[in-house]
Amino acid sequence: MRTLREMRGFPVAVQLLLVNQLGVNTGFYLLIPYLATHLGENLGMSAAVVGIVLGVRNLSQQGLFIIGGSAADRLGARGVIIAGCALRTVGFGLFALGDGLAVLLAASVLSGLAGALFNPAVRAYLAQEAGERKAEAFALFNVFATTGALIGPLLGSALLLVDFRTSALTAAGIFAVLTVTQALVLPARKVEPTGSGILGDWREVLGNRAFLAFALAMVGMFTLENQLYLLLPDGAREATGWDGAAGLVFLIGTVANLALQLRITRSLKSRGPRASWIAIGLAVMGLAFLPPLLGGPLVLLSALLLYLGIMIASPFVMELIPGFGRPELTGTYFGIFYVVSGIAAALGNAVVGWAMDSGESLPWICCAVVGLSSAGGVAWLHRRGALPAVADPVREKASA
Repeated sequence: MRTLREMRGFPVAVQLLLVNQLGVNTGFYLLIPYLATHLGENLGMSAAVVGIVLGVRNLSQQGLFIIGGSAADRLGARGVIIAGCALRTVGFGLFALGDGLAVLLAASVLSGLAGALFNPAVRAYLAQEAGERKAEAFALFNVFATTGALIGPLLGSALLLVDFRTSALTAAGIFAVLTVTQALVLPARKVEPTGSGILGDWREVLGNRAFLAFALAMVGMFTLENQLYLLLPDGAREATGWDGAAGLVFLIGTVANLALQLRITRSLKSRGPRASWIAIGLAVMGLAFLPPLLGGPLVLLSALLLYLGIMIASPFVMELIPGFGRPELTGTYFGIFYVVSGIAAALGNAVVGWAMDSGESLPWICCAVVGLSSAGGVAWLHRRGALPAVADPVREKASA
C-alpha cells in the first residue's frame, strides 16, 4: 500500500511507466526462461541451434541499445516505447506460432530489438518526467521491475502445464495491452533538437571520458545482478538439495524491494554524495558473495545482501547518468551506457561460468572481486571529481 501511495505522488506518465515495467518484466520472464527448454525438448533442436537463437536475441538487444537511445532523443521517447512494445508483441507471437528456424530467428531479432528500443527510452522519459525526484522514481521502478521478475516465472510455470504456445501467446497479449495503453494514455512531449546529426551525438557521448569510465566501472553491478539467474539459483539448489530453492532467491528480492527500496533511497539521498552510496552499494554486492564460502543455506543471506546492494546503488546510478551531458541527449547516454555495460557484463558472466566449471569456491570469489573492484573504480572517479554532482533540493532549501 505504501508503494501505491508513493506512486500516486508522481505524474500520470511516471505512474504508467512504472506499471509498464511491471508488465514488461512479467511478460518477459513468463517466456524467456523457458525458451531454451522449448527449443530443445519440444522442437528437438540441437544445443548449438538453441544457443544461436538465444544469442541472436541477446545480441539484437545489447548491440542496438544505442539505436533506441538515439531514437528516443530524436523522435520522442513516447513513440519509441510504443514501437518497442509493439515489436515485442509480434516477436513473442512468432515464438508461439512458428517452429521453423527462420521464424524463430525472426522472433529473436524482433524481441531483442524491442528491448533495445524501449529500455533506454523508458529511462530517458522517466528521468525527464520525475524532475528533482529521479532517485525516488527509479527506486519505484526497481520495485515494479523486481515484482514483475517474480510474477513472470510463476505465471510461466503455471501456463506451461498447458503448453508453451499458451505461455507465449499470454506474454504477447501482455505486451499488446501495454502497447495500446501507452498509445492512449502516455503523454507526448516536445522533442528538443540535439543540434547535430546522429553520428555527432554518438561522438559527443563517446568522447565523454568520465561517462565511459563510469559505464565501465558499473560492470560489477550488471555482472553480479545477472548472478540472480545463474550462480545464486544454482547455489541455492546445491545447498538445499531442492530445485524449488531457486525461487526463494526471487521471493527474497521481491519482499525486500517492497519493504525497503523507497526507505533506503529516501534515507540515503540526503546523507552524502550519490557516488559514495553507489560505491558502497557495489561493495555490498561484492561482499554478498562471501557467505556461501562458509557453506550451508547462507546462499539465501547472499541473495538478500545482493538485493540490498542493488537497492542502495541502482536508483542513484540511473539518476546520475543524465547529469553527464545535455538533456537533449539523455536517451543516447542511457543507450550507450547499456551497450558498454552490457558487453562488459557479458564478458564477466563468461568468466563466472568458467569459474563455476573450475571449482566450488572460485565463482563466489570471482564475484566478490568484481564487485569490490567496481566499488573501488567508482570511488576513484568520485575522488577525482569526474562524476556529476546531483543537488538535493531539500538540503538546498534548508540552507537557503
